[in-house]
Amino acid sequence: MQKQASLSTTTRPGVAKLLELCKRSGDRPTDISFGLGPRINAVSRIYGNARFCVELLTSQDVERCTTLAEETELANTRRQGLQRQVAQQVIAKLAHLDLSTTHVIVLVDDQWPVGVLGLVAGQMAQAYGRPTILLSTEREDNVTGNASPRLARGSARSVNQLDLYTLVQGQEHLLHSFGGHPFALGLSLPLDNLSLFTEAINRQMRQQVIHLSPPVLTADLSVTVADLNQDGGKDLFKALKLLEPCGMGNPIPRLYLANCWFEQVWHRNLRDAKNQEVRFLKTEFMLRDDSTDQGFPGLWWGHGKGDLPPGRCDLIVELDYNSFTSQRQRKKPHYEIRLIAVRSCGLATQLPTLPRPSILDWRSPHAPSPGNPQSQPAPLVLKTCPSNWDELQVWCHRALQASQPLAIAYGEPDCPPPEQLFQQLVGVVKYLLRTGHSATRSQLCQKLNISPQLLDLGLQTLYELGFEIVVSDQNIHVMGYQLNGQVLPTVLTQFLSAVREAQFRQQYFFQLPLANIQAIAP
Repeated sequence: MQKQASLSTTTRPGVAKLLELCKRSGDRPTDISFGLGPRINAVSRIYGNARFCVELLTSQDVERCTTLAEETELANTRRQGLQRQVAQQVIAKLAHLDLSTTHVIVLVDDQWPVGVLGLVAGQMAQAYGRPTILLSTEREDNVTGNASPRLARGSARSVNQLDLYTLVQGQEHLLHSFGGHPFALGLSLPLDNLSLFTEAINRQMRQQVIHLSPPVLTADLSVTVADLNQDGGKDLFKALKLLEPCGMGNPIPRLYLANCWFEQVWHRNLRDAKNQEVRFLKTEFMLRDDSTDQGFPGLWWGHGKGDLPPGRCDLIVELDYNSFTSQRQRKKPHYEIRLIAVRSCGLATQLPTLPRPSILDWRSPHAPSPGNPQSQPAPLVLKTCPSNWDELQVWCHRALQASQPLAIAYGEPDCPPPEQLFQQLVGVVKYLLRTGHSATRSQLCQKLNISPQLLDLGLQTLYELGFEIVVSDQNIHVMGYQLNGQVLPTVLTQFLSAVREAQFRQQYFFQLPLANIQAIAP
């Protein structure tokens, strides 16, 4: 990525132009997640397809890539404006809902652009602590030219690890189509079914969930403005940067600042590449506290200065580096904070105690007898050693929703050398080729004790080595084998490295003390 950031070394002029437009240098994972990614996604959100993004990322024509990158930037600024506009309209509609009896937010509007509904649904789910489904209406014409019933089409987002996919699937008979995963999906349904669907999915959620509340924001480190100002924020930023890449399972570190106040606050609407105003606010400020006389710069995306509470406040922020240089605004690269949440010090109250699952440790040799008193409900038993925190938290939420204890009962994972595991995979595939039999993905995963993701990587490695492998309806067929004359150590090395990483994670979770698991459980 850093190579692409310079026109003298770039091999992808489209990526180089995108980095220039989003003012990124390509040296951080966030340059993709907050720079390139949203811009590329915005094209399909605004225009309905992303075909020219393929050309943007692959073409060697500098002039053409410049044109496409500028169109992408315009699409992104337009997306920001639409997202803010729809969010305001959703909040206005929510003011008329009784949230005490609403377990799933379902809203529809004729004018909402479908492309930004997923983004806004995610915002609302986080803010209100409820799965959110936002829909826009349209009319579909069939092949005969006759108008079919009006459809409501949109996106849904979950919160607090609730399995929204299963919830929606329970009302499949009311839908026209749907697809996705437990935490995000798209769906459409006849508008005539909307009231029935809303009532049914709320009833279904009420039967599963005892308590709904907005997610509790947590911070990783408490700091003062003086800590931020030390060496201009450089030392702290460099320390936090060592934790990258951040994402699922490794969130961006968040900082807590108490008893602060804001100075030099101002906001403005963003402008696109054609200097047209986009109704998407950005508020800038200097943050102060009693630790120092020197303020520290910060900004709050999507909010106006009126959203900041007066007086002293508590904040949760992320520390970032702004590489943007502007002669007109007399700005140069600097460290700054990005405001995540703020509350008035006068509103600080004791947080409610949320329900937590009871966790039993049945891992050998910790608990040789997994008995359970008859007075207690039967536990939900986890027999497969997880490889990440997300898997473990899903099981905790499942136990909590079922009002059952969670028993972790997995044994010490079998971790043969990765090379040996690959030879086992080769042996299984050769057996299928010799006998003409097929096997399901789950059968191979169980036999080799690997995840579906590792199996896919292993099969891809064998394909590159010359095996003709066909996967249909979860069945794996081996049709033939022709030795690839080229040695492909890179592909094999990737598989072996992935196996080592998965085995390390499983060993970690097997040895993890129960107290640590209970501390992380929701």
